[in-house]
Amino acid sequence: MKKRILLIMGLLLVMSLLTGCSEYNQPITPESKGFWNEYIVYPLSLLIVKMAEWLGGSFGFSIIVVTLIIRFAILPLMIKQTRSSKAMQALQPEMAKLKEKYSSKDQKSQQKLQQETMALFQQHGVNPLAGCFPLVVQMPILIGFYHAISRTREIAEHNFLWFDLGAPDPFYILPIVAGITTFIQQKMMMAGQEGNPQMAMMLWLMPIMIVVFAINFPAALSLYWVVGNLFMIGQTYFIKGPDLKKAKAAGNAGGASKK
Repeated sequence: MKKRILLIMGLLLVMSLLTGCSEYNQPITPESKGFWNEYIVYPLSLLIVKMAEWLGGSFGFSIIVVTLIIRFAILPLMIKQTRSSKAMQALQPEMAKLKEKYSSKDQKSQQKLQQETMALFQQHGVNPLAGCFPLVVQMPILIGFYHAISRTREIAEHNFLWFDLGAPDPFYILPIVAGITTFIQQKMMMAGQEGNPQMAMMLWLMPIMIVVFAINFPAALSLYWVVGNLFMIGQTYFIKGPDLKKAKAAGNAGGASKK
């Protein structure tokens, strides 16, 4: 079941990425055709431009404000996804017992495992697919905003703080901050899952990838990543506050016992 869920999520994500990457290097204009351009990328691009006009021509502030608007708009979906993930995580010990009980790979045992797993979900009111739908809705919006920034040519003609929005940060400050905030956000999301080797690998892999991309991409995208990460850190603390406190307390208790 878990493999099927991951497969569905992976296919939807690949479809979203392929849809968005098809015209990545082409400027977005009112004449851009296709569902992706007309209903997702161009409206977001127009919002950035109009917001910049309202903010006295600052595209840097516009990117910050629009990033926050979008993050707040999809916040209910992200909260639902995070809570669904927490609910599934809470059932992991019982699911592990079921897997141990029906460890045989024959068809009858596997069928029984699926039946009792579904009964466990129903007993606790957990829908294993509940975390997929919010992710499916979020990804096209976030990817569309990423493309809107990349393909809105007006952005590249402006600067903000110490950098040009259309060129990489010359001092690598934004890429480093993007990597650090990605690490913090990943670490907070991992609270209670430190023993998972795959999660531990992602904890380091994602920040490194973000830094490498941010060094080479326009600073406008790095600014978007930094603002989005800071928002996610605040959101994660709001949703997973009790888990984070427990993880910290457990760490302190472990350190005290070693002494």
